[in-house]
Amino acid sequence: MIEKSNRPHFFVSLIPVLVLLLLLIYNIKIFKDDTISGSNQMALLLSAFTSIGIGLFFYKQKYEVIEKQIIQSITMSLQACLILLVVGAIIGVWILSGIVPAMIYYGLKLLNPTVFLPAACLICLIVSTATGSSWSTTGTVGIALMGIGKTLGVPDGMIAGAIISGSYFGDKISPLSDTTNLAPAMAGTDVFTHVRHMMYTTIPSILIALVGFTFLGIFAKNEGSMGGNVADFLAVMEKTFSIHLGLFLVPILVVFLVIKKMPALPALFIGFLAGVLFAFLFQKELLMKLADAEISLSSVYQQIMQVSYGGFKIDSGNSLMNSLFNRGGMASMLKTVWLIIMAMTFGGAMEGTGMLQVIAEKILYLVRGAGSLIGATLASCLTMNMIACDQYIAIVLPGRMFKSAYEYYHLHPKNLSRALEDSGTLTSVLVPWNSCAAYNSGVLGVSTLTYLPFCFFNLVNPIVAAFYAGFGISIERIQEETKNEEAKNTDKT
Repeated sequence: MIEKSNRPHFFVSLIPVLVLLLLLIYNIKIFKDDTISGSNQMALLLSAFTSIGIGLFFYKQKYEVIEKQIIQSITMSLQACLILLVVGAIIGVWILSGIVPAMIYYGLKLLNPTVFLPAACLICLIVSTATGSSWSTTGTVGIALMGIGKTLGVPDGMIAGAIISGSYFGDKISPLSDTTNLAPAMAGTDVFTHVRHMMYTTIPSILIALVGFTFLGIFAKNEGSMGGNVADFLAVMEKTFSIHLGLFLVPILVVFLVIKKMPALPALFIGFLAGVLFAFLFQKELLMKLADAEISLSSVYQQIMQVSYGGFKIDSGNSLMNSLFNRGGMASMLKTVWLIIMAMTFGGAMEGTGMLQVIAEKILYLVRGAGSLIGATLASCLTMNMIACDQYIAIVLPGRMFKSAYEYYHLHPKNLSRALEDSGTLTSVLVPWNSCAAYNSGVLGVSTLTYLPFCFFNLVNPIVAAFYAGFGISIERIQEETKNEEAKNTDKT
């Protein structure tokens, strides 16, 4: 806990943030789309030590206290890092077993470029609502949809935007989602009251997003000539993999386990083991081709291990197929894990020096009414996603900070919980150095700045929420709800 005398001034607290923003902007200029390879990680580390240096030398804070907060911050991200590594292994094994190729194969037979984007959004919407997890959705169904969209010639950014929009709808609205439970817990209301109140901002936002994806599908031009090579691509897939509907049992199993509230990590690991089994049962010819030898325990073990840590690799003679399927493995996720650890180091340094709290309190000081309070909550969540680099902190810290203010203005806590999700959950994936953006960029293979303009749902929802706040729409006060309940009770008697 930082003593009041040792707390940095507001403008001093902004220095590490400005350093980070300047370095990130310069990295984009110099390294273009390759910033995740190390330059952004170094920017986060340099900004973290800027914060630490200010705390140590100008405010006489103890390094041990700051370091402890950094370690706690990194610890919060370890589950995400483990999930990322397992997802990397799953991607490689599910390609080897024919699961991802089967999804792409049948998807190409059912979908066309015109309806692909709204269909992809709806598919991810359904899966994420059922599972309550955007990460599980993008890491399984999203991978297949990226392959289908690329083969149809749809631009990568549009595909990823549709996938993320649908996935984050479920993450925001499903009672099974961790953020859907975390936000009302911070605000002081129950989950189902929270979900019902979110419908006012969420439903219009997803409808606007679906209209946007429909227009994109109709008017956007496909890239290159990939769309005309679908028949050739399907023929190469049939020669390379043994494809049949039974392969869908593995992703269905994973979705079932998540619905049954099994934690994500063991559910995904079971999906990995099932993929290994299916590779041995159904892809023996492919295993022989890759190993260049007869099937044996040692050759199968070698291939499974190489695909799990190094990714799937094959020269099929088809460049499109090579670009789609030569991927995966734990090693492919190491840059993303590195980025998450550095991001949490920066967030921990900012919190350990008290700078994070100072910035948050300054925002609260500007509040002058119910509408501006909700607007301040939305802005704070976005700010925390940028500074703390984690959506949970972006929900927890503003939730703690604004709870008493909502009570002061007699606002029902469900207004606070909705604002936390409208911004905290949805904007996390739009900040390139945030752990959520790093995960989705790594899994889908598309940089954050490439998919950001097409995350229609994530962009529209905070704007709708701010519009509602500005015009006093769907804002319930505690006394209003009490009067309504009393009226209902009077009618009953």
